[in-house]
Amino acid sequence: MSAEREVWREALGVVFATSAYGVSFGALAVASGLDVWQTCVLSLLMFTGGSQFAFVGVFAAGGVSALPSAIASAVLLGVRNVAYGMRMAPIVGTTPARRVAAAPFTIDESTAVAISQSDPRLRRVGFWVTGIGIFLGWNLTTLIGALVGDVLGDPRTWGLDAAAAAAFLALLWPRLKERQAIAVGIAAAVVAAALTPVLMPGLPVLVAAVVAVVVGWFDWLGRKPSVRAIDDGGVS
Repeated sequence: MSAEREVWREALGVVFATSAYGVSFGALAVASGLDVWQTCVLSLLMFTGGSQFAFVGVFAAGGVSALPSAIASAVLLGVRNVAYGMRMAPIVGTTPARRVAAAPFTIDESTAVAISQSDPRLRRVGFWVTGIGIFLGWNLTTLIGALVGDVLGDPRTWGLDAAAAAAFLALLWPRLKERQAIAVGIAAAVVAAALTPVLMPGLPVLVAAVVAVVVGWFDWLGRKPSVRAIDDGGVS
């Protein structure tokens, strides 16, 4: 199998797993009080799963009066996409037009698939296939979930709530080859899980991201330059 076909296969696997989760969002959004049209517009314009679920969750708890809190929660979760944009800017292209076109598709999954590739061309393929594929699939399954939500019942009984997490784990697992990567993953997960009950949606994710930045900045548990490499005038 060629490298490009492998990237396509990886990207489409993430597309199908994440799109399936859209059924869950559509059903939960309608159950929270939104109509089918509002649910579909939310997926079309917001298009970031975590922010959408945060919005619907807060709205379901407080109704129209909770809209400011729902919007704030969605924005906090969406802040991470700014960091993704900075990381993906040199990958998607150097022209302003390409970066503007890539903005709607710069999400968790497209970024993860792109940076998991070693070749710049394959990174672009992974980004665009994943981003566009999920955009189409997510909006389609949102509509399906909104229409058949009552028939579907609780989406968790079908395991749809775990689809996105499983896709991320599949992308993350091959990268856990060094002590530093393992430490970052465990520390970020523990921090996010510990803060979720006490902070508003969005903040635990941002705090967990700070953990990764700090560990990477100080190179904790990273490989140290060997004495032999220094003697040779290089660093290994």
